[in-house]
Formats: sequence, C-alpha cells, structure tokens
Amino acid sequence: MNDDAQILIARLLTHQTLRRDDKMVKRALSDDQFRAEIDKRLLESGLKLLDNVYADHVTLALHRNVEPKIFGAKDIWQNNNFGLTRDGVALLVVLWAQIILPKRQRQETHQAIDVDQSDMFDKDNPIPRAEDTSIGISYTALLADFGDKLGKKTRMDMNLGLLSKLGFIERRGDVILEGPLLDLLMDTDVLKERIINGALADVFKRAPLAVARRPVSEAANDEPQEAAAAPAASAASDDTDTPQA
Repeated sequence: MNDDAQILIARLLTHQTLRRDDKMVKRALSDDQFRAEIDKRLLESGLKLLDNVYADHVTLALHRNVEPKIFGAKDIWQNNNFGLTRDGVALLVVLWAQIILPKRQRQETHQAIDVDQSDMFDKDNPIPRAEDTSIGISYTALLADFGDKLGKKTRMDMNLGLLSKLGFIERRGDVILEGPLLDLLMDTDVLKERIINGALADVFKRAPLAVARRPVSEAANDEPQEAAAAPAASAASDDTDTPQA
C-alpha cells in the first residue's frame, strides 16, 4: 500500500537527501503522529531519520544499535563505507571545522551573511537557513595550510572530488562550499569539543572559530557520526594506514 510514510522513506532512499522545506519533510518534522510512523518503519530496518535545525536537508542513517553488527563484522571496525581513506576522513573533519563551526555561530546569533547590523541580535527571528549563513573556504588556502599533512595536491584533489560526489561539499571555482551532508553526518556535540579543546585547541584559543592554521594529526580519528543509508559512515576508526601521494 502506497502511503505518505512509505513514499517519503522511498524518496529518501532514492535521493539520499531532501530539503527541509519539502512538503513531506515539513510534515515529518511537525506532525508527531506522522513522524512516529516513519520512525517505527525505519527502526524495523535499522535506520532512522537524521535532521538538525542547522541543516537545510534531512537524510537517513543507521541506528546506533545496529552499527556494531554492520561496521564490526570484519576483523577491524570499519570507519566508513564511503570508501574514504584516513586522509580523506581527516580532510572531511578539517572542512567541517572550517565551514560548519563558523556557520553554527552565525546561526546561533541569528547573523545571516548579508545581515543588517541593527538586526544582528534579534533573537525573535527564526534560525537562519544554512544557505544564508554558510560561507565557503578557498581551495588555494586549504592546500597551502593542510596539503603537506593530507597527501599533497594529488591526494587532496582526489579526496575533494570524492567528498563532492558523496554530497559533503560543493565546488565552485576556487571556493569549497557546504554540501547537503556536511552538517548532517558529523556529530557536532562530540567533534566540537574534540576540535576546539583537542586537535585545534591552540588555534581556537587564539581566534575562536577561525580558519585552522596548524596540522591536525588527531583529526583522522574524529570521523562521521552515523551511517547514512546509502552510502554510509560511522564514528569508529580503523587501523588502515593513510595512503600518501
């Protein structure tokens, strides 16, 4: 029987992401009964609907309870099934730190990119959308800052191409922008503390939420949150050596 819950789940499985302003997605986020039906059906398949108010899209992810059975099936725990190597995961974390953390700060202060300064702290306004607050970063600067630690230009270009294909980022000339999945499949509550007080502590103490300017040797151990339905990633790390260019 074709019903709305079935159709929405099928659309998410087919397209991987849907915008929050999609009619059926808006219903799932506002109608408790409809959301409960979706959650029930997804849970039966080991999945869940993944969304947050800071992202413009929603997606599907593996439920935490089934991750050990999926990612721990081999001799070592899979760190992802996106096909990302350790330098690719490290690059993903660097991009998340440089794009998403500053965006979150602008959203929490209700500061859009073209904000009127007189309205900057008007907390009565809704949280600005990601597309109104997300600012890209320069590929040239990224290569200069992290190229030596993330496989040099050849490896970085390959990993950027893969991240773009997977929906984590978008490329527009020299600018790297947030893709639909960058703020969905990263566990902000965990990663923010690890980055600000861990791998990039010195940078963020000097200039909170500034572009990182030092090597991130620990970044490869901070990985995507839940596993998206297809493809997927998990928070665990593996023992695979990072390929070098």
